[in-house]
Amino acid sequence: MSRKAAFIDRDGVLNEERAFVHRIEDFVFVPGAVEALRALKSAGYALVVVTNQSGIARGLYSEADYLALTGHMRELLAAEGISLDAVEYCPHLPDAPVAHYRLECDCRKPKPGMLRKAIRTLDIEPGASFLVGDRLSDVEAGRAAGIGRCFLVRTGYPLPDEAVAQADAVYDDLLACARSVLAG
Repeated sequence: MSRKAAFIDRDGVLNEERAFVHRIEDFVFVPGAVEALRALKSAGYALVVVTNQSGIARGLYSEADYLALTGHMRELLAAEGISLDAVEYCPHLPDAPVAHYRLECDCRKPKPGMLRKAIRTLDIEPGASFLVGDRLSDVEAGRAAGIGRCFLVRTGYPLPDEAVAQADAVYDDLLACARSVLAG
Protein backbone atom coordinates (compact mmCIF):
# COMPACT_ATOMS: atom_id res chain seq x y z
CA MET A 1 0.00 0.00 0.00
CA SER A 2 1.41 3.36 -1.02
CA ARG A 3 2.09 6.01 1.57
CA LYS A 4 2.31 9.78 1.53
CA ALA A 5 5.57 11.64 1.99
CA ALA A 6 6.97 15.07 2.72
CA PHE A 7 9.96 15.66 0.44
CA ILE A 8 12.12 18.32 2.05
CA ASP A 9 15.16 20.15 0.74
CA ARG A 10 17.92 20.45 3.33
CA ASP A 11 19.90 23.69 3.07
CA GLY A 12 17.68 26.72 3.60
CA VAL A 13 14.64 24.62 4.57
CA LEU A 14 15.77 22.30 7.38
CA ASN A 15 19.01 24.03 8.29
CA GLU A 16 20.08 27.62 8.03
CA GLU A 17 21.42 28.53 4.60
CA ARG A 18 25.16 29.02 4.61
CA ALA A 19 27.38 28.42 1.63
CA PHE A 20 28.09 24.69 1.28
CA VAL A 21 27.26 23.54 4.82
CA HIS A 22 29.45 20.51 5.50
CA ARG A 23 30.93 21.00 8.97
CA ILE A 24 28.98 19.87 12.01
CA GLU A 25 29.67 23.16 13.78
CA ASP A 26 27.99 25.05 10.90
CA PHE A 27 24.80 22.98 10.95
CA VAL A 28 21.92 24.79 12.67
CA PHE A 29 18.25 23.89 12.23
CA VAL A 30 15.94 26.65 11.01
CA PRO A 31 13.72 27.64 13.97
CA GLY A 32 10.59 25.47 13.97
CA ALA A 33 11.98 22.86 11.55
CA VAL A 34 12.24 20.09 14.15
CA GLU A 35 8.68 20.83 15.34
CA ALA A 36 7.47 20.68 11.73
CA LEU A 37 9.13 17.30 11.14
CA ARG A 38 7.62 15.93 14.35
CA ALA A 39 4.12 17.07 13.35
CA LEU A 40 4.42 15.64 9.83
CA LYS A 41 5.75 12.30 11.11
CA SER A 42 2.92 12.13 13.67
CA ALA A 43 0.42 12.74 10.85
CA GLY A 44 1.75 9.70 8.97
CA TYR A 45 4.04 11.33 6.42
CA ALA A 46 7.26 9.60 5.43
CA LEU A 47 10.06 12.15 5.80
CA VAL A 48 12.42 12.27 2.82
CA VAL A 49 15.25 14.79 2.58
CA VAL A 50 16.37 15.51 -1.00
CA THR A 51 19.49 17.63 -1.35
CA ASN A 52 21.90 18.68 -4.08
CA GLN A 53 25.44 18.56 -2.70
CA SER A 54 27.58 20.04 -5.45
CA GLY A 55 30.21 21.03 -2.90
CA ILE A 56 31.42 17.43 -3.17
CA ALA A 57 31.89 17.75 -6.95
CA ARG A 58 33.53 21.15 -6.47
CA GLY A 59 36.11 19.62 -4.12
CA LEU A 60 35.00 21.81 -1.20
CA TYR A 61 34.33 18.78 1.01
CA SER A 62 34.34 15.03 0.66
CA GLU A 63 31.49 12.58 0.42
CA ALA A 64 32.65 11.29 3.83
CA ASP A 65 32.26 14.82 5.24
CA TYR A 66 28.73 14.98 3.85
CA LEU A 67 27.85 11.56 5.28
CA ALA A 68 29.23 12.53 8.70
CA LEU A 69 27.08 15.68 8.72
CA THR A 70 24.03 13.64 7.67
CA GLY A 71 24.71 11.23 10.53
CA HIS A 72 24.91 14.19 12.91
CA MET A 73 21.60 15.57 11.62
CA ARG A 74 19.94 12.16 12.06
CA GLU A 75 21.32 11.91 15.63
CA LEU A 76 19.97 15.35 16.52
CA LEU A 77 16.56 14.39 15.16
CA ALA A 78 16.62 10.98 16.88
CA ALA A 79 17.23 12.78 20.19
CA GLU A 80 13.95 14.60 19.45
CA GLY A 81 12.16 11.32 18.67
CA ILE A 82 12.17 11.89 14.90
CA SER A 83 13.43 9.45 12.29
CA LEU A 84 13.94 10.29 8.63
CA ASP A 85 12.71 7.64 6.22
CA ALA A 86 15.36 8.55 3.63
CA VAL A 87 18.02 11.11 2.86
CA GLU A 88 18.77 11.28 -0.87
CA TYR A 89 21.62 13.40 -2.17
CA CYS A 90 23.25 14.26 -5.46
CA PRO A 91 27.01 14.87 -5.42
CA HIS A 92 27.25 15.48 -9.19
CA LEU A 93 27.87 18.54 -11.32
CA PRO A 94 28.19 18.50 -15.13
CA ASP A 95 31.30 20.74 -15.08
CA ALA A 96 32.73 19.48 -11.77
CA PRO A 97 36.36 20.14 -10.93
CA VAL A 98 36.48 16.65 -9.33
CA ALA A 99 36.40 14.28 -12.32
CA HIS A 100 34.75 11.42 -10.41
CA TYR A 101 31.59 13.54 -9.93
CA ARG A 102 31.59 15.22 -13.35
CA LEU A 103 28.48 13.90 -15.05
CA GLU A 104 25.07 14.83 -16.34
CA CYS A 105 22.91 12.76 -13.96
CA ASP A 106 19.19 12.33 -13.41
CA CYS A 107 19.42 13.00 -9.67
CA ARG A 108 20.51 16.65 -9.57
CA LYS A 109 17.47 18.85 -9.03
CA PRO A 110 15.65 20.09 -11.10
CA LYS A 111 15.74 16.52 -12.41
CA PRO A 112 13.56 14.10 -10.43
CA GLY A 113 15.93 11.15 -9.87
CA MET A 114 16.26 11.49 -6.09
CA LEU A 115 12.51 11.77 -5.64
CA ARG A 116 11.77 8.86 -7.98
CA LYS A 117 14.27 6.67 -6.12
CA ALA A 118 12.54 7.36 -2.79
CA ILE A 119 9.11 6.85 -4.37
CA ARG A 120 10.17 3.37 -5.55
CA THR A 121 12.10 2.39 -2.44
CA LEU A 122 9.54 3.56 0.10
CA ASP A 123 6.38 2.80 -1.93
CA ILE A 124 5.27 6.45 -1.90
CA GLU A 125 2.17 7.77 -3.66
CA PRO A 126 3.53 10.92 -5.35
CA GLY A 127 0.12 12.53 -5.85
CA ALA A 128 -0.65 12.32 -2.12
CA SER A 129 2.74 13.80 -1.23
CA PHE A 130 4.23 17.27 -1.14
CA LEU A 131 7.64 18.91 -1.50
CA VAL A 132 9.13 21.88 0.32
CA GLY A 133 12.12 23.73 -1.09
CA ASP A 134 13.68 27.15 -1.35
CA ARG A 135 14.48 27.30 -5.07
CA LEU A 136 12.71 26.92 -8.39
CA SER A 137 14.77 23.77 -9.06
CA ASP A 138 13.07 22.11 -6.07
CA VAL A 139 9.61 22.84 -7.49
CA GLU A 140 10.67 21.68 -10.96
CA ALA A 141 11.97 18.38 -9.55
CA GLY A 142 8.73 17.86 -7.65
CA ARG A 143 6.62 18.53 -10.73
CA ALA A 144 8.74 16.17 -12.86
CA ALA A 145 8.29 13.41 -10.26
CA GLY A 146 4.51 13.89 -10.11
CA ILE A 147 4.47 15.22 -6.54
CA GLY A 148 0.99 16.48 -5.66
CA ARG A 149 1.93 19.87 -4.24
CA CYS A 150 5.18 21.83 -4.33
CA PHE A 151 5.82 24.62 -1.85
CA LEU A 152 8.58 27.15 -1.26
CA VAL A 153 9.83 28.72 1.95
CA ARG A 154 11.55 32.06 2.52
CA THR A 155 14.25 30.74 4.89
CA GLY A 156 16.74 29.95 2.13
CA TYR A 157 17.53 31.77 -1.08
CA PRO A 158 15.65 34.91 -2.16
CA LEU A 159 12.64 33.83 -4.23
CA PRO A 160 12.38 35.30 -7.72
CA ASP A 161 8.90 35.94 -9.14
CA GLU A 162 9.23 32.95 -11.51
CA ALA A 163 9.75 30.57 -8.58
CA VAL A 164 6.84 32.04 -6.62
CA ALA A 165 4.59 31.75 -9.69
CA GLN A 166 5.38 28.04 -10.12
CA ALA A 167 4.92 27.06 -6.46
CA ASP A 168 1.55 25.99 -5.08
CA ALA A 169 2.17 28.33 -2.12
CA VAL A 170 4.99 30.16 -0.39
CA TYR A 171 5.48 30.11 3.39
CA ASP A 172 7.76 31.92 5.80
CA ASP A 173 9.29 28.61 6.96
CA LEU A 174 8.84 24.84 7.13
CA LEU A 175 6.72 25.03 10.28
CA ALA A 176 4.21 27.40 8.67
CA CYS A 177 4.06 25.09 5.64
CA ALA A 178 3.54 21.97 7.77
CA ARG A 179 0.80 23.65 9.79
CA SER A 180 -1.00 24.67 6.61
CA VAL A 181 -0.74 21.19 5.08
CA LEU A 182 -1.94 19.51 8.27
CA ALA A 183 -4.84 21.95 8.65
CA GLY A 184 -6.05 20.76 5.24
